[in-house]
Amino acid sequence: MARASTAAPGALHGLRVVDASRILGGPFCGQILGDHGADVIKVEPPQGDDTRQWGPPFDARGVASYYLGLNRNKRLCRLDLASDAGRDALLALLEDADVLIENFRTGTLERWGLGAQALAERFPRLVHCRISGFGADGPLGGLPGYDAALQAMCGMMSVNGSADGEPLRVGVPVIDMVAGLNAALGVMMALHERHASGRGQFVEAALFDAGLSLLHPHAPNWFLDGRTPQRSGNAHPNIYPYDSLRTGTEPVFVAVGNDRQFRTFVEHLSVPELATDKRFATAGARSVHRHALKALLEQQLAGHDGPALAETLVRLGVPCAPVLDVPQALQHPHAAHRGMVVELPGGYRGLGSPIKLSRTPASYRLPPLAEGDRFLSDDDAPAPGAGDRP
Repeated sequence: MARASTAAPGALHGLRVVDASRILGGPFCGQILGDHGADVIKVEPPQGDDTRQWGPPFDARGVASYYLGLNRNKRLCRLDLASDAGRDALLALLEDADVLIENFRTGTLERWGLGAQALAERFPRLVHCRISGFGADGPLGGLPGYDAALQAMCGMMSVNGSADGEPLRVGVPVIDMVAGLNAALGVMMALHERHASGRGQFVEAALFDAGLSLLHPHAPNWFLDGRTPQRSGNAHPNIYPYDSLRTGTEPVFVAVGNDRQFRTFVEHLSVPELATDKRFATAGARSVHRHALKALLEQQLAGHDGPALAETLVRLGVPCAPVLDVPQALQHPHAAHRGMVVELPGGYRGLGSPIKLSRTPASYRLPPLAEGDRFLSDDDAPAPGAGDRP
């Protein structure tokens, strides 16, 4: 369990970020940067980020858990960017900012005179990051996109689900989150390049691109043999056994990646002859004869307790795991050891940073909805250029 921490400055200490994004990809990018020491100002419209209402569950203030999971380590500032005062306030924030994150629909900032080119001319060192659905141009340029619609369009749903079932949405917003990761990576690349050039640049992370980038190994398979990838349930399309298998109690997921692991696996099940059977002796053969192999393995697994078997196999060097639900996963002792559950004063709990740095680790300083110390609305905002660095 990781708790509130203020001791060591993070790797991004001294970096100023204005996070004017909403929903998921942009706020996730801002939280990544904030966890590693950046000073992040979250700019919300007067009514707040839409995800405050994406519940239940809601906290005592009526704020949805969805919002709370994406907006720690930020100081809140509410601005009406449709107004002159709000846009002036944003410009004041950008005077000493290193990074702007936003996901306005293409053309919105441009209509306000705050497009990428205008901002680059006014703030030449600014790294301007936009998360969008499809990018700014092309056949779908500028159109809106949400995770589930992009999962459908990018082929992800077509390969997810039971072999005899319908296309199925992945149960987590993986495209949004990968777009946020791509945005954070792009920001760091642009900041690194700025050391040499002295200039910022425009970074765009599109959900469409993120969705297509996730199609491994289905895209390489199609590139090579031209066959349309199909759904295979829990099984991997290229290797076997890489599947959820029934046991005498609860199912386990066995992820055998090479011949040595397979030999160890079947020896532990007291059927070493399967390792020399020509149908199963190599990875390619096992994949071709997967249905026969699954039946034989599940015959042997029927005499085993699933969780105990998984513990034994992984310690023998065979990747294997029990199939846990979300509470079981978050309460696993290793989740606590890795600091993957965060607690902050006031009752906040959230997921920890998966990025582990030895000298400058992530820190958890501000719960969501921490008020900014510059100004909270455009009513009392200073004129552009008048803001002091906190």
